[in-house]
Amino acid sequence: MKKYLIVFLISMVPLIELRGAIPYAVGFNLPTIPSYIIAVIGNMLPVPFIFIFARKILEWGKDKKIIGGFFTWCLEKGRKGGEKIQAKAGKGIYIALLLFVGIPLPGTGAWTGTLAASFLDLDFRKSIIYVMGGVILAGVIMLAASLGVFGAIRLFN
Repeated sequence: MKKYLIVFLISMVPLIELRGAIPYAVGFNLPTIPSYIIAVIGNMLPVPFIFIFARKILEWGKDKKIIGGFFTWCLEKGRKGGEKIQAKAGKGIYIALLLFVGIPLPGTGAWTGTLAASFLDLDFRKSIIYVMGGVILAGVIMLAASLGVFGAIRLFN
């Protein structure tokens, strides 16, 4: 049970998200399907709050003494992510959002994608659905990669 909680918590951490939680679960030989579901839920849990509140909180704190630098960095990351998605997408913005979140590259997870959707003033409901699709896609990719890597390692033990 403790390892499942760790999978859940890792999947909620910005920049790590389910991209770190799934390899952790596979590395500790946790059952695949429950681990995958827990990682997806953990990764999605902060998404509505990020969409609704993060931009407002970051704007508020960007000129504060102690937190200003970090908040400004987060705002820039969200803006750049939004601009990148918008430039490549045109009318296919939601598909681009799904792919942005779903292709597991550094800095393209649910947190950044949701913040970008918020900056672009995209529809809340649609954004959540497409971010979830991206999280599911990233989870499948990470699961396949983790099973392949850890499976290969086990062959040599």
